[in-house]
Amino acid sequence: MLLGAHMSIAGGVDKSILRGQSIGCRAIQIFTKSSNQWRAKPLEPEEIRQFKENREAARMFVFGHTSYLINLASPDEDLWAKSVESFLVEMERCAALDLPYLVTHPGAHLGAGEDVGLARITRALDEVCDRTAGSSVMILLEVTAGQGSVLGGRFEHLARIIEDSAAPERLGVCFDTCHAFAAGYDLRTPEAYAKTFARLDSLVGLERLKAIHLNDSRGKLGSRLDRHEHIGLGQLGLEPFRLLLNDPRFAQLPMVLETPKGKDLKEDVENLATLQSLLSG
Repeated sequence: MLLGAHMSIAGGVDKSILRGQSIGCRAIQIFTKSSNQWRAKPLEPEEIRQFKENREAARMFVFGHTSYLINLASPDEDLWAKSVESFLVEMERCAALDLPYLVTHPGAHLGAGEDVGLARITRALDEVCDRTAGSSVMILLEVTAGQGSVLGGRFEHLARIIEDSAAPERLGVCFDTCHAFAAGYDLRTPEAYAKTFARLDSLVGLERLKAIHLNDSRGKLGSRLDRHEHIGLGQLGLEPFRLLLNDPRFAQLPMVLETPKGKDLKEDVENLATLQSLLSG
C-alpha cells in the first residue's frame, strides 16, 4: 500500500522525503512552496537534484498540493488572475520535481453563485492547461466539505468542471474522507460506502480518482465542517478506513494523512499504525 502523510518542506523540498522515510511512509504529499504566501523562492538546481535522489533512494510516491491562497472561482478579477499565475508557478515546480499530480481545492464563489464560480474555475484551468501544454502534471480536483461558498462539496461540481474543460485528460480527482463525509456522503457502513463510490463513479468515473486523503472528521455527516481528526477518533470511526484500505479498486492509489501533528511526527506514526492494523491479509 502507498500509505503516508503530508510532509513539511521546511529546510527544502528534499527534506520532506527524509521526514516521510523516517516514519515509514511509502507516499507523501507536499506543498511545493509556502502554503500561505504568494511569492516563492525559486527551486535551486541542487535542491531539485537532492529531492530526486532522496525520492529514488526511498522509492517513495510524492505528489503536490496547491497553496491555500489560490481561488480559481473568485469573482474578483485581480485575485482570479493572481490565482492563475500562482497556479502556473506551482505547476512549473511540480514539473521540475517530476511530481505526477497537483491537488487543488476548486475554489469559492464568494457569493457570485455556483454557476459563475464553476465557469471561472473551468476558465482558469483551461488557461493553466493551455500554458502548460505538454506537461505531464495532472491537476486533481479535491472533494471539499462544501463550507460557505466553497465548491467541490458535490460530485456534480467536479463532474461539470471536467465536462466543460478544454483539456479533460489533464484533470483527475482527489477524494478526502473528512470532506466527503462533512459534505453529506456517508462512508460508515459497507452499504453507504458502496453507494458513495457508485455515485462518484457514475458522475465522474473512478478511473479519474488518483489520490486519497485519509482523515477522520470532527464534524457530523453533512455538517460542512472542514475539521480533520485522528483516525478512529472522529465521527467516521474505523470502518470507512478499513473499507478503503481493503478495496482492490484503490490498492495502487497513494493514500495520505492530513491529520493534526507536531514536529516529532508522533501522531502520524500512531495514525499510520492504526491504518496498518486495518489491512487484511
